[in-house]
Amino acid sequence: MAAKRIVIAGTGSGVGKTTITIGLMAALRKRNWQVQGFKCGPDYIDPTYHTAVTGRPSRNLDSWMFGKDLLKEIYLRASEDADISVIEGVMGFFDGHSPESDVGSTAEISTLLNCPVILVVDCGSMARSAAAVVKGFQAFTEKANIVGVIANRVGGEGHFHLVKTAIEKECQIPVIGYVNSEIDISLPERHLGLIPSIERGDLNSFFEKLGEIVAKTIDLNLLTQLAEVPAITKTGSSIFDVKREKKVNIAVAKDAAFHFYYQENLDLLESFGANLSFFSPLNGETVPDNVDGLYIGGGFPEQFAKNLSEQTAVKQSVKMAIADGIPTIAECGGFMFLTEAIETHDGNRFEMVGAIPGKTVMQNRLAAIGYREIKGMNGNPILTDGLTARGHEFHYAVYIPSGDVPYAYETESTYGKKHEGYQSRNLVAGFTHIHFATCPEIVENFIALCRTWR
Repeated sequence: MAAKRIVIAGTGSGVGKTTITIGLMAALRKRNWQVQGFKCGPDYIDPTYHTAVTGRPSRNLDSWMFGKDLLKEIYLRASEDADISVIEGVMGFFDGHSPESDVGSTAEISTLLNCPVILVVDCGSMARSAAAVVKGFQAFTEKANIVGVIANRVGGEGHFHLVKTAIEKECQIPVIGYVNSEIDISLPERHLGLIPSIERGDLNSFFEKLGEIVAKTIDLNLLTQLAEVPAITKTGSSIFDVKREKKVNIAVAKDAAFHFYYQENLDLLESFGANLSFFSPLNGETVPDNVDGLYIGGGFPEQFAKNLSEQTAVKQSVKMAIADGIPTIAECGGFMFLTEAIETHDGNRFEMVGAIPGKTVMQNRLAAIGYREIKGMNGNPILTDGLTARGHEFHYAVYIPSGDVPYAYETESTYGKKHEGYQSRNLVAGFTHIHFATCPEIVENFIALCRTWR
């Protein structure tokens, strides 16, 4: 069981923690370390880079969606045979579910996992002032175990030494290295954040370059020393320990258009008795034969709307399967794909599956963002009466129905309650990404529905 673990946190979004995290992973992999990646919060895109560079599925750690025991369970299960776990933070170190507490923040997760923290500071326009920033983060809560700093976007070695001297004198923690502002290594972005690694082809040369940059100016030996902390012990049984006989086959859409899946969702489906068959709508692969269920996750169908609209055989196979009553879960991008059409930012309309009446239209501003507490609406066959789950919404699209909508969910956020999604017979679709581990009964119900349909 890996005892070494470290959190790479930032003073805020955009300070470079993702780039530095990936670089550290690449540098450690070059030393033949088994590196397990984690991402704080509900983000799907950063973990695609972790997975690509480490060769191991990255996992989300979220202290608002999960209780303390489940958080540890997910961490322990993934890190068991790793040499080191590298946990990338979300937004600023203390940013989470509410401005009034640390719930859901990188700070809370680092505390729950008894994990040392390296703080990434953008020092592009600072010298001694960087020490004031770090000291403020140290003083904000006694629970924060900030053990070191990485100075990003410094103007050179001389600038780095100014920053290092100030921080180490005033904050009594080491500045373990820096990244030069002249390094042109930024990751490309679009409206939901970074462009996912799956869309960028072979990244090996990029990872190698980034790993070399990091290894040259960041003290990896000191980093791994700071990551040496007592191991976390497992307590109690695990929902992932369930190993049931494989009795149903579930098709999962997975390609550059549909790849936003929590790894635990897929793991739980397998643990509870499903064989998973992956197929690519974008590449012309129809719904596989002899499947008993369909799961279409989120992603960027709007980026590939033209290509998807031309996959006539794929769309027909999905529409026929749903019309035949195959149990189906569709989330966000999957929900959009099942509507009649997607209208893109430039006003073009692209025909989609048409299993859900109405269309989705891309907006120039966020349509929804944030955590959701979720209940199924009357008749929901998966999130049945009395069950609640937790998840997240983050999208620029709006659904414009044609006619009355049989909503799938009632969701609650800090802004109140609303109805969202669409359900019909065995189809449940919506913008909300649900983490199945927050309500394993979803998996039980879905698999039971698949068995009954078969």
